[in-house]
Amino acid sequence: MRPGAPGSRTSRLELFYDLVFVFAFLTVTNLTSSLATVPNLFGALLVLALLWWCWTGFAGLGNAVRADQGVMPVIGFVTAAATFLLALSMPGAFRDGPGGVNGPLFFAGCYFVVRAAQLGVLGWTHRADRTRLRRWALLAVLPVVSTGLLVVAALVPPRVADGSTQGWIRLGIWLLALSIEYVGGVTLGRAYWTVVSAGHWADRHALILLVALGESIIALGFGPKFVTELPLTWPVVAAALLGVAVAAALWWAYFDTLALAVEQTLHRTREPTARRRLARDAYTYLHLPMIAGVIFLSLGLEDLLAEAAAPGAPAWGPPLGWFWIVVLWGGVGLYLLSLVACGLRALRVVRWPPLVAVLLLAVLAPVGAGLPELVALAVVAVVCVATVVTQTLTDGGLRREVRRVALEEERAIEAEHTRWRGRHL
Repeated sequence: MRPGAPGSRTSRLELFYDLVFVFAFLTVTNLTSSLATVPNLFGALLVLALLWWCWTGFAGLGNAVRADQGVMPVIGFVTAAATFLLALSMPGAFRDGPGGVNGPLFFAGCYFVVRAAQLGVLGWTHRADRTRLRRWALLAVLPVVSTGLLVVAALVPPRVADGSTQGWIRLGIWLLALSIEYVGGVTLGRAYWTVVSAGHWADRHALILLVALGESIIALGFGPKFVTELPLTWPVVAAALLGVAVAAALWWAYFDTLALAVEQTLHRTREPTARRRLARDAYTYLHLPMIAGVIFLSLGLEDLLAEAAAPGAPAWGPPLGWFWIVVLWGGVGLYLLSLVACGLRALRVVRWPPLVAVLLLAVLAPVGAGLPELVALAVVAVVCVATVVTQTLTDGGLRREVRRVALEEERAIEAEHTRWRGRHL
């Protein structure tokens, strides 16, 4: 294993690992849309949080060691296979169905393999440091306990309760397992884990957010099944264009200025403890609600387009309703609110356009629940586009300076690469 370097960026192996999460995000969306209820939505959030912990563990691993060198590709392939099986077993993650393997136990086993592989590599890299190795031993207990709780969630509730009570007990045990991983990981890992490459850390999180946004585009295409089953109608065309507009606006809201500014702040934060806290808060914690918001958006778009494409549906679709207003508008609001929190934590400024947009969506929600689906989507699209236009104009000098620095860095790297290739290749 070869250690990471301060200037390292995302490797192709890590991109290969992220491809598994395209399937995982799609699975979460499809499973939730198949049974649109509040408990199922809460369960989807728990599964998403567990997936995120698997992903962020691999991101931290790729920051500490070179993911595409030595034995790491083999470990990466094992982790990717276990993560894929984890996503494949999601339909039975909470309750075992008839036939096949035991879904909850198989899911828990896959999760343990992913976490054990990640922590095994970190333990090996610090095997010569007794202090770090003792702290690693405490850290390694966490996935054992959390996996044990997932097994308990699979076996105990059917013996003590029935119906909805059984489901809520199971969800409560899952929540406890995730709390142990998140709280324990941060508490025990704060003196153990360091950000070797700020660029790599920012790059990885930007790319996984891009994967989630891509999943929303995929939901637009496969939600109504018009490719194979239903005709392409004008309402579907309108809904697709509005959905792309929302996804593009959300991309702009993050990538145009904020992502660059937060990465530059992380680069300038040299003190290890301060850098670790900034990386944890702005990326590990605040990027999870961004991902959840985009997944909710994808879920809403998939259902909306399916109804818009259905034969005999009203021209503008049926009323959206409270459940889907919470999912669709709430997902966009959660994403924008996470951007505000990320900007406040990293840049110490309140980016008011997305905050105003969240408040506007909250105020209009009672009206939006009674609007036809396409009209409700149009309202979200107008709010999102207006938000990014306003934010771009108000950023002004900050935007110009951040993008100037980013472009100069890119040109310097390109020039250095060209000189090295000219001398050695």
